[in-house]
Amino acid sequence: MLCKLSLGNIKKSFKDYAIYFFTLILGVAVFYIFNAIDSQTIMLEVTSSTKEIIKLMTSMLSGVSVFVSFVLGFLIIYASRFLMKRRHHEFGIYMTLGMGKGSISKILLFETFLIGCISLLIGLGLGIMLSQVMSVFVANMFEANLTKFTFIVSIPAILKTIGYFGIMYIIVMIFNTISVSKCKLIDLIYSSKKTEKVRLKNPLLCACIFLISSCFLGYAYYMVTATYGTLETLIIPIILGCVTTFFIFWSLSGLLLRIVMSLKRFYYRGVNSFTFRQVSSKINTTVMSMSIICIMLFFTICILSSALSLKNSLNANINELAPVDIQLMKPLDLNEEAVEDGYSMDQIEDSKISLDETLQRLNFDSYRYFKDIVNITIYTSNEVTVKNTLGSYYEQAKTIYPTIDYTTAESIISLTDYNKIARLFDKQAISLNENEYAIVADFDSWVNIRNESLKLKTKIMINGSYYVPKYEECIDGFVYISSNHINAGIIVVPDSVVQNLSQEQEILTANYNVSNEEAKLEIEEKIIDLDKEEYAKNTSISGSTRISIKEASTGLGAMVTFIGIYLGIIFLISSAALLALKELSESSDNKNRYRMLRKIGVDERLIRKSLFTQIALFFLAPLLLACVHSIFGIKFCNLVLNSMGTDQLLGSIIMTAGILIFIYGGYFVITYYCSKWMIEEK
Repeated sequence: MLCKLSLGNIKKSFKDYAIYFFTLILGVAVFYIFNAIDSQTIMLEVTSSTKEIIKLMTSMLSGVSVFVSFVLGFLIIYASRFLMKRRHHEFGIYMTLGMGKGSISKILLFETFLIGCISLLIGLGLGIMLSQVMSVFVANMFEANLTKFTFIVSIPAILKTIGYFGIMYIIVMIFNTISVSKCKLIDLIYSSKKTEKVRLKNPLLCACIFLISSCFLGYAYYMVTATYGTLETLIIPIILGCVTTFFIFWSLSGLLLRIVMSLKRFYYRGVNSFTFRQVSSKINTTVMSMSIICIMLFFTICILSSALSLKNSLNANINELAPVDIQLMKPLDLNEEAVEDGYSMDQIEDSKISLDETLQRLNFDSYRYFKDIVNITIYTSNEVTVKNTLGSYYEQAKTIYPTIDYTTAESIISLTDYNKIARLFDKQAISLNENEYAIVADFDSWVNIRNESLKLKTKIMINGSYYVPKYEECIDGFVYISSNHINAGIIVVPDSVVQNLSQEQEILTANYNVSNEEAKLEIEEKIIDLDKEEYAKNTSISGSTRISIKEASTGLGAMVTFIGIYLGIIFLISSAALLALKELSESSDNKNRYRMLRKIGVDERLIRKSLFTQIALFFLAPLLLACVHSIFGIKFCNLVLNSMGTDQLLGSIIMTAGILIFIYGGYFVITYYCSKWMIEEK
């Protein structure tokens, strides 16, 4: 009997709470898709280093899934609260007919079990299908060969999904049982006739709290943007942001109705009085929920924008910033103090000879495997520091960028060496007079700092002689190949200047003497095998290759993109689902109110307009504040991304807006039509 009753209840309430079932199914599918990536990547033909990157990525996604499970668990429990409230009258009738609370709990347990099984089965089926598409996406991102593509079902991902969601449903069962045990018959019977009172808060108090919260929120914005904050300094502004968000919604819930009531013409037009009392009541009773949803939307916007930006930038920069196949670096002229930096005495001795000679001792013929070889030397001088090159602009720079170490010695390169590397990188060569210098940089933040100094014609002193800048701006260029713009500045001076400077590093830059990718990989394997040579322990050669940079860049971009999309979609779905469930519950409870409006002659068009306005304002309230938060959050993210040499934020913001409109807007549209269906006279 109880099972039959449970099945009937599920069938009866399925249409009313389609969003709840849809959200559960979508959550299961997304959870499975991102946990099945490990199994999906087995069939990809990639290099060993790429496999290691994919392994690291899947490990991180597995860790993120633990956090995602807490978010989804909160969503399911929160949604159950509204479902329970919706059925209070039904439970009251059961108890009136003689059914005990134990039997009602059994009905709920069976219903939750069935709902869990249905959502798991459909969600896993959907996830398995979509994960095949994810395989193509992963293969495209890692530029892998998909000739071995097969339809794969990830058993570990299925077991993990069932395990996590099984625990969530068990918690919901316990929650529902406790809720039923605390219910009183009188409350259950008259729950549909109870209304949430709209308590008019003191407007003066609300206004004061709103102004104070806005001021503290503005200060939090200032901390994360104007002062070029670091990740360690984000704790205070994040706490301020969360607390002020709560008080802004608390104060608005008291001010909104007061403000609208003061506009008498507007307030008494049509059914505006009914509409805004409903909106004020909703916000007033969901201040904490609105605050949480707002913060989740804020994180969604920032995470998606930053993740997509980093991925796009890293992929776009490879051709420009890694234009050659290989670059080897070796420190020169190390002294005994270098032991404190981790160098051995053998490595210090090796620093006295050239890079070519070291390669010969390693039994590696660079002229056999390399072409377009360019050797350059980087110099340094203790009298040429960042502080000295900034001149009179130093005091202002120190105020704006307090975290920079201004005592760092600058890197210096001769004019001839720079022009050699510039021609190899297809950059424009430069010319200097004997008393001139130039600065080459491509890191935007540092370019801005140095340009201010160059405009002031700042002189620098090297070996007792002064040199003036030839250009008022930095030359766009770099010396080290990379996946992003990291050149904070290299001083280019006439050849005669470097003769008396300390040699810091020798750099060999070249292309492989082969044309196809397989042959290039063979050369890279030979370079990796240099560590096995007997002399390898005596040297400290480091290097970068275009292939390794591309793999690392692709791996980092993929890792950030997948984690960002994973968290972003979960946060977005959770936020929209919470709002939708609350609205559907309100619409169900307010049927009698809309019926009363019809009895007093209110036009059906005005009723639908009132419903649309209520839902629109309820969905917009957290989104608008989240967008304001995001303006400053994205500005901070942009500062961090600039430190990594990326500048593709606009495109990612547009993509994020598209995702937001599609999912959040989709939930809004579905909520409106479901609510309209609920309040219609049958």
